[in-house]
Amino acid sequence: MKILIIDDEELLVKGISYNLENEGYEVVSGTNGMDAVQLAQDPEVRLIVLDVMMPVMDGLEACRRIRQFSDVPIIMLTAKAEDMDKLLGFDYGADDYLTKPFNILELKARIRAILKRTATRQADTCILRGGICLDSQSRSTSINGRPVELTAKEFDLVELLLRNPNRVYSRENLLDIIWGDDYRSDIRTVDVHIRRIREKLERNPARPEHILTKWGVGYYFKV
Repeated sequence: MKILIIDDEELLVKGISYNLENEGYEVVSGTNGMDAVQLAQDPEVRLIVLDVMMPVMDGLEACRRIRQFSDVPIIMLTAKAEDMDKLLGFDYGADDYLTKPFNILELKARIRAILKRTATRQADTCILRGGICLDSQSRSTSINGRPVELTAKEFDLVELLLRNPNRVYSRENLLDIIWGDDYRSDIRTVDVHIRRIREKLERNPARPEHILTKWGVGYYFKV
């Protein structure tokens, strides 16, 4: 996992980096808030350790800007111990807070705890089956790492099938669940969407491997 360390104290950054790299993490670093905002745009960054008092842009402003495009966990560092600083950090979107000087063991423990919680949340929102990856939080889809654009109804249909593998849904079931009563009289709507989904997700839409038909019954996702 990649961790971003932002602090203008060079020796502190080196010390944190050394300890985290020994734990198997990949570490990138910067020295001010502008660096934080830029480096946080890397989708591989899983956690940010962010100092409050820095030149160019302080950590609070950097935290606020990062929260405009990312929900990656942020641990704030500060030399101050006042409760107001902590409250400001949380108001700006921080997940945790450590006051300098701190024990590196405590920082590592907090990092492990936050990453564990984050991994649990991601597991709840992400589905990976047959090379197809759906993220219900961002509503994004990929096949073998390649992004695929699905319409809203296509996404809902694929998500339902992936979350319930090998369960056969009739066309009427799918109309009720995905479309509601508006399309009850037109089961061809389901067939059209299944065909389009196969064209986007199957290697050979004419001979699908995952989104299959149970003849005379309906559709299901095969694992």
